[in-house]
Amino acid sequence: MTDIRFPPLSTDEPDKEGVVATWFVLDGETVQAGQLLAEVQMDKVSFEVEAPSDGSVRLLVPEGAPVHQGDVIATVG
Repeated sequence: MTDIRFPPLSTDEPDKEGVVATWFVLDGETVQAGQLLAEVQMDKVSFEVEAPSDGSVRLLVPEGAPVHQGDVIATVG
């Protein structure tokens, strides 16, 4: 299993929260390396998260739920 973490979007405030704005895959879906998984946001900054490897994705955080930078939001394995 490979952890998918909320990326560090604010180096000034490492404990700042963001959200998973949109999941582009369903829980349990098979994905390929490089496939777009989610869009995450913090303040007015957004970032697209891609699958690091092939496998089945397990979503751990629902859309709109607050998460800290570095938190695991999904796994692929």
